[in-house]
Amino acid sequence: MNKRSLPLVKLNFESDFGTISLCANEDGITHLNFIPQINSEWLSREVDNQLLENKRVHSAIDSVSESELEQRASAHLLQAKQELIEYFGGTRSHFDVALAPKGTEFQQQVWQALTEIDYGQSCSYADIANKVNRPKAVRAVGTANGANPIAIIVPCHRVIGKNGTLTGYAYGLDLKQKLLSLEGLSV
Repeated sequence: MNKRSLPLVKLNFESDFGTISLCANEDGITHLNFIPQINSEWLSREVDNQLLENKRVHSAIDSVSESELEQRASAHLLQAKQELIEYFGGTRSHFDVALAPKGTEFQQQVWQALTEIDYGQSCSYADIANKVNRPKAVRAVGTANGANPIAIIVPCHRVIGKNGTLTGYAYGLDLKQKLLSLEGLSV
């Protein structure tokens, strides 16, 4: 794995929806997770600080210093935090921060399709499968959706069951319902 693709910096902050953990590298946000409460199954989604420490190996031929890379990554974190505060406050419906999620080609296609679901709208897994030209890959779309490393900004919470019901969400259906309600959706 390219060491430069790993997260460089991390920022945790409190929101009305819970504690959010952001990670970024010089290219953009790599992870957005909700930090679990004690005994929560969410713990497995939190990026390990050990990963952040292990990324500090760069080639001697790199023309950009580690501190410059960290400054770029930190700028992405601060922009994402501000945009999330605006989103939670009801004044932002679209995110502009650069994203740098790592995944397979198929996951990347699904995540891109998720970013195209408008604020206040929802769709089904089948809709996403059709959008990525894999109409029979509904379950694979569900798996890719569940592997989304950048919650909210890559709005996997906007995907619901074909029959209009709430379906799984890594952080629980209560939070999914709150996010949809924030956007004016009643599911």
